[in-house]
Amino acid sequence: MAERKTMLVNMGPQHPSTHGVLRLLLELDGEVVVRCTPHIGYLHTGVEKECEAKRYLQVIPMTDRLDYLAPLSNNLVYCLAVEKLLGVEVPERAQVIRVMLAELSRIGSHLVWLGTHAMDLGAMSVFLYCFREREQILDLFEAVSGQRMMTTYFRIGGLMADLPPGFEEKVFAFIKQFPKRVDEYEDLLTRNRIFIERTKGIGVIKREDAINLGVSGPTLRACGVPWDIRKATPYSSYERFDFQIALGRNGDVYDRYLCRLFEMRQSVEIVKQSLDRLPSGPVMVDDPKLTPPPKALVKTSMEALIHHFKYWSEGFAPPAGEVYVSVESPKGEYGVYVVSDGSPKPYRVYFRAPSFANLQALPRMVEGGLVADLVAVIGSIDIVLGEIDR
Repeated sequence: MAERKTMLVNMGPQHPSTHGVLRLLLELDGEVVVRCTPHIGYLHTGVEKECEAKRYLQVIPMTDRLDYLAPLSNNLVYCLAVEKLLGVEVPERAQVIRVMLAELSRIGSHLVWLGTHAMDLGAMSVFLYCFREREQILDLFEAVSGQRMMTTYFRIGGLMADLPPGFEEKVFAFIKQFPKRVDEYEDLLTRNRIFIERTKGIGVIKREDAINLGVSGPTLRACGVPWDIRKATPYSSYERFDFQIALGRNGDVYDRYLCRLFEMRQSVEIVKQSLDRLPSGPVMVDDPKLTPPPKALVKTSMEALIHHFKYWSEGFAPPAGEVYVSVESPKGEYGVYVVSDGSPKPYRVYFRAPSFANLQALPRMVEGGLVADLVAVIGSIDIVLGEIDR
């Protein structure tokens, strides 16, 4: 009888179809995956170590570049952590605007996921449809911050500036037509026999395994686990918003697809509510230590000029202590652990990246399956290597 042998194959490191510079070491028995070992670190930037050399305010632009498809979520969780250290309460208007932009960011991130995931499986048109709407979201981000992707719009204590004139009308126009766009995506995919064959029953993970591996976000909820940080431990006024949690039953690629589509529809409802209840008032805390003086005043007041100089050159020093804060980012639980030693620079900043935890579930999803299904499964967990490698 002939000896049965397996073959070792490297998948990657390359960007297309792996959603970042990821390398998978595969052991194959014919076309069956016997073992899958992810290898990461090709994009390592040392961002957490760099944070120790930056003042608290200077860390915000660095958070943009972790999950670069949802930078506002990264801004939000870091700002919430430092605000907790400082013991400050952000004005209500700033909280509601944060929720609105975080949900628009969630929609934009899911659109990139859906377009690239569908293209991985051969559905080219969906990519063009999704990026049509994503362009509108990026236009909104540019209008409010001056930057399309790396917005750095959230600030410790509030926002960079108030919403520009006409911004609310632009947001309303977008969310009014967006549900019809989601209907178009569903018309193309949800009952498409080829898409169903490539996704149903593929990449299954049991809810117990998902919980034990620290999986979060739509990948966890597709297993039927109703865990959403916006509901479980609300932040930034989410407790005042009415929305539903997307849940699957089978924990496969198809359920992860359905969960994210449902989430986009729910994000539209949250944005609608934020527009309806958007209060007037300031968008920054009234604390000279955290807020620079108005630029117009800097030109006429020596005290304001000194304040401006000290704010941007020295920053502020939170009291010594440590905090952990997490938010529900588009990919799952995004957490930040910050340690202060009482100086203007953080002693330690650690990011709990959801893609890092979700990726370790990949072997459970693909081992025993066909190598041809690998691309579908990788796409379904929606990883970004920028936040995995850090």
